[in-house]
Amino acid sequence: MADKIYRVNLNDMSYKIEDVPQEWAGLGGRALTSTIVAKEVDPECHPLGPNNKMVFAPGLLSGTTAANSGRNSLGAKSPLTGGIKESNVGGTSAGIFAKLGVKALIIEGIPKDDSTFYHIHVTKEHIEINPVPELVGKDNYAVLDAMMEKYNKKVAVMSIGRPGEMKMLVSNVSVKDPKGKLRSHGRGGLGAVMGSKKIKCITVDAQNYKEVSYADKEKFKEANKIFTKALQENPISGEGLPAFGTNVLVNIINEAGGLPSRNFRSGNSENAEAICGETMAEKIKERGGSTTHGCHAGCVIQCSQTYNDEEGKYLTSGFEYEMIWAFGANLGINDLDQIAKIDALMDDLGLDAIEMGCTLALAVDAKILEYGDGKEAYRLLKDELANGTPIGRILGSGTGTLGKIYGLVRVPVVKNQAIPAYEPRAIKGQGITYVTTPMGADHTAGYAVATNILNSGGYIDPLKKEGQIELSRNLQIASAAVDSTGMCIFVAFPALDDPKCLPALIDMINARFGTNLTADDVTNLGKKILKTEREFNLKAGLTNADDRIPEFMKYEPLPPHNVVWDFTNEEIDSFWNF
Repeated sequence: MADKIYRVNLNDMSYKIEDVPQEWAGLGGRALTSTIVAKEVDPECHPLGPNNKMVFAPGLLSGTTAANSGRNSLGAKSPLTGGIKESNVGGTSAGIFAKLGVKALIIEGIPKDDSTFYHIHVTKEHIEINPVPELVGKDNYAVLDAMMEKYNKKVAVMSIGRPGEMKMLVSNVSVKDPKGKLRSHGRGGLGAVMGSKKIKCITVDAQNYKEVSYADKEKFKEANKIFTKALQENPISGEGLPAFGTNVLVNIINEAGGLPSRNFRSGNSENAEAICGETMAEKIKERGGSTTHGCHAGCVIQCSQTYNDEEGKYLTSGFEYEMIWAFGANLGINDLDQIAKIDALMDDLGLDAIEMGCTLALAVDAKILEYGDGKEAYRLLKDELANGTPIGRILGSGTGTLGKIYGLVRVPVVKNQAIPAYEPRAIKGQGITYVTTPMGADHTAGYAVATNILNSGGYIDPLKKEGQIELSRNLQIASAAVDSTGMCIFVAFPALDDPKCLPALIDMINARFGTNLTADDVTNLGKKILKTEREFNLKAGLTNADDRIPEFMKYEPLPPHNVVWDFTNEEIDSFWNF
């Protein structure tokens, strides 16, 4: 059976399974979610109202045996940025969607009876929509346990915690991973969109599916071998990330003077040695944890890990650089165990690590808590935010809103979304990505750190303006295309350095579908995605004036290099000249 579009209408609790329109046939992942959102969602709609939609779509290679192809995309209008949002995640959902033949799951409308929340269960050629009053007020692990018991563990699970129910803008959609823990559709407040539609969880049948088919299985296998070899032989994806996880970046970015600390007051952190990947790996080994595993099936990079406490008991997993930076350098907590406890709590609640970490660091400026006070940060999340108290609601509205309420000037957001773990003044290519991507400040949209800091794909001086706009543009085009394949962002490292990597990826797509795509076709797809997303944002009311860095970064020199953001508006706007 050919892949289908599965559509749920919550207005009347109905569903339809539709043929894939011809214009969507060659799309997957981000290309498909952004295309559907742009076509079917009114850009001027309220993101938490009845006219927004949630679109889930596996990548073109999801469900196959291709290395690192287990990413799922989720698209909607973001209640945080007011523009389009695509968020992709590992876990188990992408492969199961693909094997069921679900090209996309589109969820529209809002239930007429909003007295409870609902559970959507997707099976081959059928969808169930049932009220789950017993899960209301529960957080992610309780929902996960209930679904694992109900379906005898043969199911993919996507859920929201209490912050999502309360439509907080810091909330994620959480996804079960292969080890029964959680990953996140992060950034942009998509958990709030799911909460607005009164959906507590979505499950996908992982028992009665078909394997994906290949137009030429032997050619696919051969291309996958070349692709996998490129991933494994690259020094970043094959050595650094498996050994120390993404947290290997703490020392690297700190030494470059680009590790945002004390709410973006410095590019260095006094806590770097205590929280770095090397220190974390030592603790993990001492305590019997695991320094390496994959967040989805088929991962050969294996940059994730399991972190145990001092007694050797499980504490958290997927303990990533962005989380450790946000709470360790930016908020100032110098104890990895305390950060890990916060990480575990945030997984259960379904909170975005970057948005939440930046919000709490800004809360220091608002005198809500003190720099380095991990216990109070934990209490604010557990007691205030999770229970929707007035201060909890304010913190749950994100960095930009907190800054407005407290009259603060140093608010690190672009398009109202918190800036991630790379200082734009000191890593200028990354700064161009932050201001120009349609997604709001997002490091994954065009990872210029690769070339600015890690010498991947050449080297462009991170402290100088020259070459940064072209670098960010090329990376954003490539990233949009890669996000459409279901591939992990870290395939970018070998793709930039190994001339066999990208052709092998294209060969896999062609062998899967019987197509004849070229590198130019992939580049053109990336360009089309970006322009589709930007057009949506312009119709939603965003303008060039939203493609700007926070003003304080223009006049506040950042130690240790004492650099400022020095791009003109005209230079930034020239990004879109393609």
